[in-house]
Amino acid sequence: MRLRLYLDTSVISAYVDDRMPERRRATVDFWSRLPDFDVSVSELSLTEIRATGDVFPRRQMEQLIAPFEVLRVGDEAQGLAREYVRRGVFSPATLDDALHVAVTVVSRRDLLVSWNFRHLVNRRRRALVNEVSISLGYPTIEIIAPPEL
Repeated sequence: MRLRLYLDTSVISAYVDDRMPERRRATVDFWSRLPDFDVSVSELSLTEIRATGDVFPRRQMEQLIAPFEVLRVGDEAQGLAREYVRRGVFSPATLDDALHVAVTVVSRRDLLVSWNFRHLVNRRRRALVNEVSISLGYPTIEIIAPPEL
């Protein structure tokens, strides 16, 4: 069985961002391995990409994710994200991060891949996410950075 990956917007944008060359190289390397996985993004990712002011990187990102499944941010995911906030896993200011996690969990993805170390890719957050998810009958997920795959 192939692992099911959810990519948050930080991974997609890192592919086209020249400001951090090492991160960009790691992302391009990661991208070369994606054919071995079932990859998805969400409507939220599309919204965040479309908010990019510069047309050239926006188009690059849209082309990069064109082959991937786009997951809905439905009522179930929104409710789970609000529950993460209610239980203190995320602050109200980071609701979009909670939504990325909730879409990953509700859609039964195995891994959320992100470059967001502050709000997502850290041991404490992963433990809190999984604690809440399990208490509500959802599966656990791994939250990793691209080089960890």
